[in-house]
Amino acid sequence: LGAGFLFLPQREANDIEEQFTPTWGPAKAERDFVRRHFPPNDSERFSAQRLPTEGAYAALIAVATDGSSVLDPAPWAEVRRLNASVHDAEYERLCARTAGGCDSPNPLLSRLGDAGLPASESLLFPVNDSVFLGTALGGVETEGGQVRTARALKLVYHLREDGPEAQDSRRWLERFLRDISSKVADLRLGSIQVTYFTSLSRQEEFEGNTSSVIPLFSITYFLTITFAVVSCLRLSCIRNNTWLACCGVLSSGLAVLSSFGLMLFCGVPFVVTVANAPFLILGK
Repeated sequence: LGAGFLFLPQREANDIEEQFTPTWGPAKAERDFVRRHFPPNDSERFSAQRLPTEGAYAALIAVATDGSSVLDPAPWAEVRRLNASVHDAEYERLCARTAGGCDSPNPLLSRLGDAGLPASESLLFPVNDSVFLGTALGGVETEGGQVRTARALKLVYHLREDGPEAQDSRRWLERFLRDISSKVADLRLGSIQVTYFTSLSRQEEFEGNTSSVIPLFSITYFLTITFAVVSCLRLSCIRNNTWLACCGVLSSGLAVLSSFGLMLFCGVPFVVTVANAPFLILGK
């Protein structure tokens, strides 16, 4: 039965939503209702407000260094360079589109285009000419409703999730996570600091933590087994139960191996949280 572990790579189920939310929860039913009655159109009329989920996106946050404003000439120029480094040909093909072009990652960029640095004294906050800037700028200081300084600026790059481009968008995000650090280093930005996040980041960090704790689990199993055997060791040959402890540990290990293998043979998904089961069995 232990041969069922051959199916482990196909049976792993580490999706955060599946593992930590109710299977038939009302929130999922309501989300399906919204998806049916307000279907998003990522290829022609994208709107982030219509997304029934968080969507597929990559986000960059540029923070001005040395207490300056991200709207100052030097930081703003580096923000423009950072934005240009993301806009490769593959992104242009996969981006969520509206009004015949890619959805703007920040309303200030789409509003000003290549006109240059915005005049901060002419920007109202949080609404400027019917455009909400509350999610576009951070650390804002205002005077009379006008922006004086802004420490941070957020760029959000939405990708298409409808149609065959969904898998391509996922691959683009994976490549973004892999390459963005080197791209930022190549830009040699001196006036801003950049942090990044994607719709895949939480899932990938969860899976990464799962992989990183496996060696620790192995060490913990070894220590638990050693303690179980040593605790039965006695100086008296009559009271010594070392071999009995070894047989007990061996039987527990075979029970875990055969039961898990049988479940994998039957097609039951394997969740990493069941790795705690050997501790419960050994504790008995």
